[in-house]
Amino acid sequence: MTKIHVTMTVNGTQVDGLVEPRMLLVHFIRENLQLTGTHIGCETSHCGACTVDLDGMSVKSCTMFVVQADGANITTIEGMANADGTLSALQEGFRMMHGLQCGFCTPGMIMRAHRLLKEHPNPTDEEIRFGISGNLCRCTGYQNIVKAIQYAAAKLNGVEFKEAAE
Repeated sequence: MTKIHVTMTVNGTQVDGLVEPRMLLVHFIRENLQLTGTHIGCETSHCGACTVDLDGMSVKSCTMFVVQADGANITTIEGMANADGTLSALQEGFRMMHGLQCGFCTPGMIMRAHRLLKEHPNPTDEEIRFGISGNLCRCTGYQNIVKAIQYAAAKLNGVEFKEAAE
């Protein structure tokens, strides 16, 4: 099969490769770039474990061909930490609010939440739940994921996070 040359920016670094036209973006990220934080879950776009940020949009990389990402700017979970290596507000929120258990969904959930907070800097509970509805978690029951995103939003907005009384 003829291979196609692709070039893109991933986590701020320009990368390129020769790929078969049928190669999925998730496989390129994991196998060619060795960035294994992007998880392969269902391979049908239902679970969201493979979510990355591509040119300002949340994309499920298991249903996109690498050739479709040629020239794109992509951020994976490995690109979410602050420049000094400290945790981003979202990563810190997931840690502090116990927004993860097994961690399988966490990279995709954080990537989706990242885009959600770009689109809605101060989201309501309802906006958060709707915003992450394409990402599934089998462990947490979502309440702590919502708290983690609220925590990050507060931190990014420079206000103190106050948990609602239960």
